[in-house]
Amino acid sequence: MTAFDLDRRTPAGALQTVDRALLVLLAFERTRPDWGVTEVAEEFGWDTSAAQRLLATLAGRGFLVSDPVTRRYRIGPAVLRLGRLWERSGSLELLAGPVLEELRRTTGDTVLFCLPDSFHMRCVAAEEGEAGPLRYYPLVGELYPAHAGATSKSYYAHLPDEQRHRLFRGRPMARFTDRTVTEPDLLEAEFIKIRAQGYAWTVGEYDTGIATVAVPVFLGREPYGSLSLGGGEDRFRGAPEDRIDALRHAAQLLEQRLTHPPQRPKSRAGRPRAT
Repeated sequence: MTAFDLDRRTPAGALQTVDRALLVLLAFERTRPDWGVTEVAEEFGWDTSAAQRLLATLAGRGFLVSDPVTRRYRIGPAVLRLGRLWERSGSLELLAGPVLEELRRTTGDTVLFCLPDSFHMRCVAAEEGEAGPLRYYPLVGELYPAHAGATSKSYYAHLPDEQRHRLFRGRPMARFTDRTVTEPDLLEAEFIKIRAQGYAWTVGEYDTGIATVAVPVFLGREPYGSLSLGGGEDRFRGAPEDRIDALRHAAQLLEQRLTHPPQRPKSRAGRPRAT
């Protein structure tokens, strides 16, 4: 989601000032990391003085920081704090759970939703496949190395080239099986191919005998994580093509739920029902 994609209409019954503040926060992205007062006013059609007060208020609470020289605003530390809390609060699993469960019913495979964690992907939600557990310990919380397996490669392939090069160049990489790729140039060639075809497919790179197909999950234009299907390589009959459509559809549903969380049903009186 970008500033141009935002629905700028304040919902009925919502506070306009609060809604405007949230619109400003949602306008920041990697390709637009800073905003000036005049730019915000012009972008959203607001009075300059109102835009100034709103930005100053957000900065006062740590949601934005102001450059004293350029007087431009960037995302502040309060957003980082809430982001980390969000990923570990259980809310993410609640949103992702129904999508993962439906994908498991459709394919019968183990389903993983993972987010980047330094030079790894960390599993934040999972559904075990019909063939039984892939591990004898919980999948949630497991770290997958960035260079081994489709779960990681589907995400890192979609990072900006310069950022990915900084991560992989000059770094020692462990070999987990005889199929693990540890040569940076070969890895980069794989990343280019994965990005072009839109999915990653590996067999036995991290675990011998385990096949995995994965697609990236985006927030707007930003890669956010990966959604993958895994199981014994005999389940895939040597190729993942019969699962790609279901996997991509699930990733799109997940992206929708992450940007527009489902609303609680309302009672006839217009109030949320008790749960």
